Amino acid sequence: MLEDRLRMTEEQSSPAIEVVDLTKTYGQLVAVDQASFTMVRGEAFGFLGPNGAGKSTVVKMLTGLVRPTSGSICILGKPVNHLETRKRIGYLPELPTFHRWLKAGEFLTFHGKLYGLRGQTLRKRRAEVLALVGLSGREQQRLGTFSKGMLQRIGLAQALINQPDLLILDELVSGLDPVGVRDMRELLRQLKARGISIFLNSHQLADIEALCDRIAIINHGQILKIGSPASLFAGKIILEARVNYASPDLLRRLRALALSVETLPITETSSDIEIHTLLINIEHEAQAADIASAIHDCGVRLYALAPRRNSLEHLFLETIDTAQQNTLQEDPVPTRQGPQIMQEAIHAQTSQAVQTARKEN
Repeated sequence: MLEDRLRMTEEQSSPAIEVVDLTKTYGQLVAVDQASFTMVRGEAFGFLGPNGAGKSTVVKMLTGLVRPTSGSICILGKPVNHLETRKRIGYLPELPTFHRWLKAGEFLTFHGKLYGLRGQTLRKRRAEVLALVGLSGREQQRLGTFSKGMLQRIGLAQALINQPDLLILDELVSGLDPVGVRDMRELLRQLKARGISIFLNSHQLADIEALCDRIAIINHGQILKIGSPASLFAGKIILEARVNYASPDLLRRLRALALSVETLPITETSSDIEIHTLLINIEHEAQAADIASAIHDCGVRLYALAPRRNSLEHLFLETIDTAQQNTLQEDPVPTRQGPQIMQEAIHAQTSQAVQTARKEN
């Protein structure tokens, strides 16, 4: 009895996800390159990256659909291939394909039985998840008549049918209207409040920013940044100045005071007055007074000067742009792109398979 309690305590204290030096290659293409991160129990963890960054490959390895080339993955304290642990995971892929001839109730019954649910327990759980995702009363409706947003909802329902400890979601809100997005965010908050760990792979930066305790940014298979939004924003103070003219003298003075100065495209007011917007990166808030004085001394009219709200979108784009610039500096010679290498690898594997089949025949 004591050993069982100690084992349960150890499992509960272990991370929801622990990834160490994870690598996946397809021929010459390195899809994931020694990625490491830890997701603690009960948190919502956002996974960000541009197309082709390796996000989907990581998700497939987390769910056991793809084997890593090297590195290790532990889910809820157990190796990723541990069968009993897989029963405690809920998963919704980005583009799920459902049995369109099944009714919603039949679909959830099928998936519930895969997890060993039966009888009254299954019927009760089926009703609970349908209500949870806003599909009560749809049990007898065939999935082939569902809208894209409704399919996302029923997909989430099947991911929750087993009352998972870890929920892995891939682009959850891609088919929802604004009301559906709002409802889904609130639902995820409720699930998180219940102690469910949520791994959210998404392009929707607003959802990540609103829901996630910590985020990781991946590009070219490598983790570039990881941490809470507050920690990643730390040390960044950007002032937005709106002036009537960004003279060379003004820009020179501002650059002498600030860490950097960025000029945005010129806009016009309804009175045809040109507005020049400057983004000024400073170290301390007290420097705002020096910035205002420099603008005044140059004889430039200042319309507004205020701190710019840190956004995940700006952080994400800045991180990706910086990584790409560093890559170009290290390797200025153009190389084949990932998709091209992937196509070549697939072509080679297909040709080999055809040749093998011919020999067997």
